[in-house]
Amino acid sequence: MDKHLLMMAALSCAATASWAADNEPVDSIRTYELQGVQVTSTRAGKKTPMAFSTLTQKQIKQVNFGQDIPYILSLTPSVTTTSDAGNGIGYTSIRVRGIDPSRINITANGVPVNDAESSQVYFVNMADFVSSVQSMQLQRGAGTSTNGAGAFGATLNMQTENIGTQPYIGLDASAGSYYSHKETLRFGTGLLHDHWGLQGRLSNIGSKGYLDRASTKLNSYFLQGGYFSDNTMVKLLTFNGTEQTYHAWNYASKYEQSLYGRRYNSCGEYYDDKGNVHYYKDQTDNYHQMNYQAIWNQLYGQNWSSNVTLHYTYGYGYYNEYKSNKDYQDYGLSDTKFKSDLTRKKLMENDLYGVVASINYDNKSNYKATLGGGWNKYVGDHWGEVLWTKDKVNTFYPGYEYYRNRAWKSDFNLYTKESWTFLPGLNAYIDLQYRHVGYRMQDPRDYYINEDRTKGYWAHDDFDFFNPKFGINYQLDSHNRLYASYAISHKEPTRNDYQDNEVQHLKAEKLQDVEFGYRYESQKFTAGANFYYMYYNHQYVLTGELNDIGEMKASNENSGRSYREGVELEAAWKPVDWFRWDANATLSRNICKDWTVTLKDGSAVSLGDTHTAFSPDFIFNNIFTFNYKGFNAGIQSQYIGKQYLTNTDFDSYKNYNKDGSFDQDVDMFLKAHFNTNVNLSYHFALPCFGLKDITLGVTLYNIFNAKYDNNGWAAPSFRKDSKGNVEAYCTDDLYEAGFAPSAPFNWMAHLSINF
Repeated sequence: MDKHLLMMAALSCAATASWAADNEPVDSIRTYELQGVQVTSTRAGKKTPMAFSTLTQKQIKQVNFGQDIPYILSLTPSVTTTSDAGNGIGYTSIRVRGIDPSRINITANGVPVNDAESSQVYFVNMADFVSSVQSMQLQRGAGTSTNGAGAFGATLNMQTENIGTQPYIGLDASAGSYYSHKETLRFGTGLLHDHWGLQGRLSNIGSKGYLDRASTKLNSYFLQGGYFSDNTMVKLLTFNGTEQTYHAWNYASKYEQSLYGRRYNSCGEYYDDKGNVHYYKDQTDNYHQMNYQAIWNQLYGQNWSSNVTLHYTYGYGYYNEYKSNKDYQDYGLSDTKFKSDLTRKKLMENDLYGVVASINYDNKSNYKATLGGGWNKYVGDHWGEVLWTKDKVNTFYPGYEYYRNRAWKSDFNLYTKESWTFLPGLNAYIDLQYRHVGYRMQDPRDYYINEDRTKGYWAHDDFDFFNPKFGINYQLDSHNRLYASYAISHKEPTRNDYQDNEVQHLKAEKLQDVEFGYRYESQKFTAGANFYYMYYNHQYVLTGELNDIGEMKASNENSGRSYREGVELEAAWKPVDWFRWDANATLSRNICKDWTVTLKDGSAVSLGDTHTAFSPDFIFNNIFTFNYKGFNAGIQSQYIGKQYLTNTDFDSYKNYNKDGSFDQDVDMFLKAHFNTNVNLSYHFALPCFGLKDITLGVTLYNIFNAKYDNNGWAAPSFRKDSKGNVEAYCTDDLYEAGFAPSAPFNWMAHLSINF
């Protein structure tokens, strides 16, 4: 508690120190301009030679009814999403160009959001954060230099909501299938005494999930207060979230689904002595995350601006599990091998703090420049406790601790960016970044070891990266432009990479990204094509296997090189005021070069060039939007092509009976699927009752009731058959491929009121 009070005191001091400005009233345009400075240094603009999509607050609100941020972004180019519960609420993730979320850089107001160790972003810990977002930009590829984790597939930067000049109170409510619901209370004071503003949000989200027992309980708040003068903005903000989700990360095999149905969830399942099945009621994941930011934005005349942001994030959480037939030796409960049931709790507590800053110059004519950077420090503790044992053991007591370790990570980066129109229509872009990462980690193994693992470091790595980016933009005329860029990016290994690969020193990843494209813009029609080639050295690619907590394992030991190449097509047509047609498509090849597997006899064999897991060759999105006299209708369709669950190019593994006879093939891929959602709403006002605006609506998801899977895993064995060909196989095991089914037809009704 003391460290939280200390941080808040520091933020308050920052605000007080900055309040020595002119007391003249500030106009609303200046207020909004000041609040955008913190993302100026990391955002791409119209002349930036890269591929990106920007969602405004209005666009976000049109689809924000309780689903997590990945689903808000799901119709942007090259995006696929996953949902453990099957309905987009709870544990979800986003992949861009097939790149997993641990290799996507995500920031809020320029502050790193990715977990420092896993590099993942657990949106479930930031429930309804998108309701407090002014805009967000998804940059595909290496993206522009930013703070935090290295970008290996995309960069998502979010700007929190502006403090408005007018007071308001708003209520958003949604309810629908699987007892899903969302309640959000929004409020703002407007500008008080022409200089001060307070704004906030309270949210509650819940769902029982499509999968059995895949429940979600989320509570969060967002609160910000700011001071504004003509050239100065100081803002203190905090957002806080708690989550409790029942585990749904095992993913059922097709055989289990044939026995128990698509909604079958094996998490928490155990059998009593009489063979009756039960489900452990406390098989839950629990986390509490608190975020604090102190932002100082300053304008210096017409050409210069700066930003300094102090930040602190505290997290504490745990999950409980029922484990059947486990060896008590692994928990330090027995000196000899002895298997029985137990329940355990895995806990973590961490602190992340630091500063990000930038100074920006714009001559309002042909030249822009930015100098920025940041420093962040992370300290995280991990430990495990045994809560209960089925069989009595002398060494056990409730809360018995069987492992503990700590990790430290420091991250420093410095970057400079310049954009110069050196000839009419011809703009050059350069972006240079230096980044240093220091990682110290005690033995991360999460089972009992008869030694003091807190002495010394198990992993002790330092990485120094130079990430240059160059590009050119050519504006042929007011409608047409061409661009091209080349970028190098590096990324350090994650905690899971160290733990899953069981080595103490790992190589960093390197990406070379070439992008070139064309864009046409007119009043009624826009279209563009972006071509990309991303070449990786030592890339950690998803193997298709899961670790103990349902996270996908990644490896770079058997694929030193890989590449992704493709074209992203976008178009939008608005022939009349009441109708708009948007469409985008991605066609790609995603290849691991010389992928090797270890055979049952211990030998290694190359499979040659293979398709990269979870990387569809074709994605297509189509959106029809109708607006007429307050009525809004949207028809949103998505097609996602076949996705392999492993990097082996095997569609299936062969299951053999114990006598060696062939039984059946078991699929190891996600089938291509087509899904359509319909969003209907009506917008009106009742000023006589003090209601500024009211929106009533309903969203119908998956209206054609498609049965498809959004995620999966596979872990067969490999051997050579009688002809010398490598085969994926299992013996009397139909459970070595799991699938996460998406919900069939479902719906959410929604209401939004602003006073």
